[in-house]
Amino acid sequence: MSALKAVLDILDLEPLEVNLFRGRSPQSGWQRVFGGQVIGQALVAACRTVEGRQPHSMHAYFLLPGDPKVPIIYEVDRIRDGRSFTTRRVVAIQHGRAIFSMSVSFHNDEPGLAHQAAMPDVPPPEALPSESEVGGEVLQHVPEAVRRYYERERPIEMRPVEYARYFGKKFADAKFHVWIRTTERLPDDPAIHQCVLAYASDLTLLDTALMP
Repeated sequence: MSALKAVLDILDLEPLEVNLFRGRSPQSGWQRVFGGQVIGQALVAACRTVEGRQPHSMHAYFLLPGDPKVPIIYEVDRIRDGRSFTTRRVVAIQHGRAIFSMSVSFHNDEPGLAHQAAMPDVPPPEALPSESEVGGEVLQHVPEAVRRYYERERPIEMRPVEYARYFGKKFADAKFHVWIRTTERLPDDPAIHQCVLAYASDLTLLDTALMP
């Protein structure tokens, strides 16, 4: 099984009851569950209680570290089903305690006011070194467990613009731009794309926080 197919398998939750789902974690030897996995699984749970609308806003809170040795139960609260918007709250539970909470809003595909941030002035991904090219120099200086993790096949390819930070260069504006894409084609279902993006959202949070 490829790395991306393994992620899709992890995101495919088991339905237990109405509004109740069970997710599992890969047995990779890590002491805690990867945060992106919990975000992605929680969004999958929410999406499976909504038809015909896509998520457009999400807020997530990590409460306790996840235990990879036991399943995670996702309980979905159907807060509101309106004419244009649907609201869900998802709580992830392990050992009888909430480890994660998410609020997510879904919206009809309808015309309306729109805006977006300007595209940063950055090089295209083809002009940047691959993750393996950058890692070839970096990995020789990291602990063995971290090196083994990054030497595995990756489900998400990342090409950081400010990759020189890994070699000690300081950046005054403390911004971290990263191109990302899956290493294989995803199914055509837009919800799967959004849930994989949610999974990937936690890959660079710590890198960005450490920039200052």
